[in-house]
Amino acid sequence: MNKKSYHILRVGMSITFIWIGILILKDPQAWGGYVQPWVVKMLPVSVEQALLSTAILDILIGILFLIDWFSWVAGIVATLHLAVVLTVSGITDITVRDIGLLAATIVIMLEDLPLHIKNKFNFLN
Repeated sequence: MNKKSYHILRVGMSITFIWIGILILKDPQAWGGYVQPWVVKMLPVSVEQALLSTAILDILIGILFLIDWFSWVAGIVATLHLAVVLTVSGITDITVRDIGLLAATIVIMLEDLPLHIKNKFNFLN
């Protein structure tokens, strides 16, 4: 991938994750409406507490993307996080955008994987 386009993608994803994290921190109860009822029953904490943790995770991922430090780890965590978001929220008019974000986090993860890991998976080179 072109270095300039990669940096644009990484910074754009950083802004997205930080912004969503801040929005969730401002009103976790509103964001709880996106969580499916079957998930709420399984949570060991309140929906608000789970979303506050999610907000902090989003902000941390965004910061790692922004400073370009362990972006591949942030990419793995972000990919798993978005897969969970799509699972617990379902694919709706709003969450359908997360499919594109998921693809972007996969690209960041694969672009930044250390060479010794890429070499273990020849198809990544």
